[in-house]
Amino acid sequence: MPTPYSFSSDLSVIDRELVHRWLSEQSYWAQGRSRETQEAAMEASRNYCVLDADGRQVAYARVVTDGVTFAWLCDVFVDEKSRGHGVGAILVEGVVDDLRRFSTVRRIMLATQGAEGLYAKYGFTPPPGPTSYMIKSMERERS
Repeated sequence: MPTPYSFSSDLSVIDRELVHRWLSEQSYWAQGRSRETQEAAMEASRNYCVLDADGRQVAYARVVTDGVTFAWLCDVFVDEKSRGHGVGAILVEGVVDDLRRFSTVRRIMLATQGAEGLYAKYGFTPPPGPTSYMIKSMERERS
């Protein structure tokens, strides 16, 4: 039986207003993100979505990459009504397949809170130790 969902990397089919609403209102990582910031982030990234059989967008993801050595998978969001129907799997599989065309990209990184099982199915693992991720918050400097 064919899936009622389709994956797309075509930015023109992505509902930008919906993506902004999802991320700025419902995500735990981008609460309050401005529409202007979201638009700039989308323009500087690879963007992906999953559409249902009626063409309605039910998921979104964004990848920040130089297209040569590194990719950061971020802003992954599945509409609440579509969760549990394999939409997240379609999205992650599509993103990974798309990034394979950059034959020199050595790693795709991401941060997650609770979806480790989904990502593990596609080969994502915790980084080898010891690790030392560090963050510099530029927001504090702007306040």
